[in-house]
Amino acid sequence: MACSSHEPASAQTKVPASSRKMLFAVLFVLSAANLTACLIAYISRVWIYDGDGFGIPVDFVSFWAAGRLVLDGLPAQAFDWDIHRQIEIAALGQDFAGTFPWHYPPPFLFVASLMALLPYGAAYLGWVVVSLVPYVAVVRAIVGHNLGVLLALAVPIVFFNALVGQTGFLTAALIGGTLYLIPVRPGLAGICLGLLTYKPQFGLLFPIVLMAAGHWRVFISATVTTIAMLLISTLAFGTASWLAFFYWLSHSSNVILVDGRFSWWKLMSLYSLVRHFGGTEQLAWALQLILVVSTTLVLVLMWRSRVPYGLKAAALSAGTLLVTPYIAIYDMLILTISIAFLFRVGLRSGFRSYELPALAGTLVLVLTFLTSTPTGLGATLIVSILILARAGSWWRREPAPQSATAGV
Repeated sequence: MACSSHEPASAQTKVPASSRKMLFAVLFVLSAANLTACLIAYISRVWIYDGDGFGIPVDFVSFWAAGRLVLDGLPAQAFDWDIHRQIEIAALGQDFAGTFPWHYPPPFLFVASLMALLPYGAAYLGWVVVSLVPYVAVVRAIVGHNLGVLLALAVPIVFFNALVGQTGFLTAALIGGTLYLIPVRPGLAGICLGLLTYKPQFGLLFPIVLMAAGHWRVFISATVTTIAMLLISTLAFGTASWLAFFYWLSHSSNVILVDGRFSWWKLMSLYSLVRHFGGTEQLAWALQLILVVSTTLVLVLMWRSRVPYGLKAAALSAGTLLVTPYIAIYDMLILTISIAFLFRVGLRSGFRSYELPALAGTLVLVLTFLTSTPTGLGATLIVSILILARAGSWWRREPAPQSATAGV
């Protein structure tokens, strides 16, 4: 993936050594803060186990419980909210308020079953570490500099994701891996994209954009991977697991997106923002649809233009967050992929005067989530505007030659 900013001379101000040192220092402090927060949370018994030695009820328990049901030969029952909850109570050693249902399609039961081979605490910590490694590696590869390691660890969502043991690291790694590999290893890029089907809401834009830009090898590889995962999971877990998945999917959709029982502020989409502030379901869906159509149109035009590949990749990563109504705070790690591509360009051609302050603003918005406010959409929009501002001088409607896709 060659790097070329291809911007006017006025923008070709490389980052001075002093500024790089300052950027390194800021990212180092934020990374250290995240890692220290995890350590303090564990020592103070607010992470994994509480002061009485019982498991703390968080999202990860749903993964371990689903895996336990698979190992017991009952994979379809992982989707049954009542049965699944009983396994969760047994895993934690205590009852709890609320529910942590299993929403993932059957292929992800392979991962869950591996978790359940270990004791609950070891599986929890192991999952966080094992999923963190590819995420950090992908961000480092995209940035093309060791600052990428610090960038990956600096975003506050790293702590949020680790605290609840969610899938944010894996999702960001697969999206980042797909986008990084498209110009250089299209077959591997398609495999990454096919594996992303464990969270299908984040793959909606990829087929459209890939077809529009003529990346057929990636498209075919992703399709083959998806079909293979479907067949293998059916052989392993039976058709009953797929029937249970689709049966309970409608129930989950009603609970989360219609009734809002999990709280609207916990979702970072335009749909949830409208509902959070009292808008009707019809208005929320209408505005979300407008955003989906406009985002798709912009991305298709951008990927068919002569805009440098890095900006196309950054835009597609941000676009995946804009088009889905169901996105939690830990899924916002996907935005780090967009920022990583912006960092790649900025470190080589110079950051524009407003870019780093704007990115600092996204940090503030993400932290505002702690006040029970769905501010994630604002962070995504800020990054999207930065990408479009970079792409503005390159905007062309004519298709780019194939060789142009290698530029960043």
